[in-house]
Amino acid sequence: MRENVLLIGGGGREHAIARALEDSEADLYACAGNKNPGIARIATGFETLETTDPTAVVEYAEEVDATIAVIGPEAPLEAGVADELEAAGVYPFGPKESDARIETDKAFQRRFMRENDVPGCPDFETFDDMEAACDFIDEYDGDLAIKPAGLTGGKGVKVIGDQVTAEEGKKYIRESDYDRIVLEERLIGEEFTIQAFVANGEFRTAPAVQDHKRAYEGDEGPNTGGMGSYSDATNELPFMTESDYDEAVEIIEATVDALEDYRGILYGQFMLTETGPRVVEFNARFGDPEAMNTLPVLETDFLEILTAARDGNAPPALEFAEQATVCKYAVPDGYPTDPESGAKVQVDEESAGDALLYYASVDERDDGIYTTTSRSFALVGVADSIDEAEEIAEDALAVAGEEGLRVRHDIGTADLIQRRIDHMAELRGE
Repeated sequence: MRENVLLIGGGGREHAIARALEDSEADLYACAGNKNPGIARIATGFETLETTDPTAVVEYAEEVDATIAVIGPEAPLEAGVADELEAAGVYPFGPKESDARIETDKAFQRRFMRENDVPGCPDFETFDDMEAACDFIDEYDGDLAIKPAGLTGGKGVKVIGDQVTAEEGKKYIRESDYDRIVLEERLIGEEFTIQAFVANGEFRTAPAVQDHKRAYEGDEGPNTGGMGSYSDATNELPFMTESDYDEAVEIIEATVDALEDYRGILYGQFMLTETGPRVVEFNARFGDPEAMNTLPVLETDFLEILTAARDGNAPPALEFAEQATVCKYAVPDGYPTDPESGAKVQVDEESAGDALLYYASVDERDDGIYTTTSRSFALVGVADSIDEAEEIAEDALAVAGEEGLRVRHDIGTADLIQRRIDHMAELRGE
């Protein structure tokens, strides 16, 4: 039987999900606060609505007779959209509000790890008294990461000894309007993520991906939602060993075991340190951009994963093509601090050549597609090696041009990856 699948969200991650369902035995419907032209061309129907309003989402799900819903962003999860869909008889592939706290409340996340003996947890303390937090910085023997407890779109973290000094960190805390923050030991190493498909107490993992949060080349500038990412033709990345990957998967396993009713995607962001993987954070959904590395090489029918979860079964064994991917985001000039909108997007799916084009936050007008103030679109190369995939992405970016846009061209390059390899070798004394 054909399924009516409702996709919630309108970014690049959701465009990747839509593409993954395009050739399935499903009629796809979508809803988002912004109309993504890439998703709209795939979907049978597209409704513009506030995705953090559970009533509005449920009404649209009932209108289109949705049998399964896939929730892309974190904000609808925090708003309890999965709970309300389930109550209305629509299976949500995404965690309930209480389980989504593994992402939406970083204080809960750390306490959860400590209470359930999940390995890889850094030293931490939580604070609702900002002066007490500043005192802790003065007293702590080492550098700390400052994390708002709630959602900040990947842009609220400040790391002492990397992005700010201790005095600047205290100033940031005092001038913020955060109710609660987490202070945790600064982890030194190389970051990577592993996304797990979770249902009915079981999980299956995807290849590791490395995201690049900093705005500018050379890992300089403020944090962003993610400027791009790459994966290799193997499960692990070039600076990792198989045992590093396996150890991170063991951390995911311990987390899934402790979250008994969790379903959806569990995204583990890890720091590979000299002693192995430690947990930077968990997310309760696909990464953006990491979904655009993972889903293009997923050979298992994504719909089969969704229906297995809905029918009470474990996720099927996942098959991934043995290919590398490189994803590079084009963002508006000035992003993320002072973005300028209104540049015309010059690349489309035809002119992108061998690259995959994923729209994120864009404005479709009668005479074309234009940038907004958020990340605009991503171009993804898929090939047998990272070098080849990077070249494919760059060729498409040349078509896109640079008028009104900025890209981190160093993502996926041989020089950048060699620096990652050398960094880990130095930390491990090799």
